[in-house]
Amino acid sequence: QVQLVESGGGLVQAGASLRLSCAASGRTFSSYLMGWFRQAPGKERVFVAAISWSGRNTDYAKSVKGRFTISRDGAKNTIYLQMNSLKPEDTAVYYCAADRGPTMKRSLDYDYWGQGTQVTVSS
Repeated sequence: QVQLVESGGGLVQAGASLRLSCAASGRTFSSYLMGWFRQAPGKERVFVAAISWSGRNTDYAKSVKGRFTISRDGAKNTIYLQMNSLKPEDTAVYYCAADRGPTMKRSLDYDYWGQGTQVTVSS
């Protein structure tokens, strides 16, 4: 079993930055694919970013590419999502996810999910 706990969300003005953290527990964390997803009110949960177990491969949704950066710290069993130049359309609950599979993916069928952290960007 893997437990994921997100933190770092908040209410900010457009143009501001936030860094989300996801603390993971479990000895197999270093071998898991990790991802960030988000869900805005009334909308489907969608892919934001993913990072391979080694940290050498990353993937980003077009909507956030160039503004967001995903990273991982194996020693701390933590992944991060640095969010810069935030826009009102970034407002959503952000979820951390982990998957046992070896392949990068954007689908929602990750094996484990955190509880989510709210990010609200005002105009």
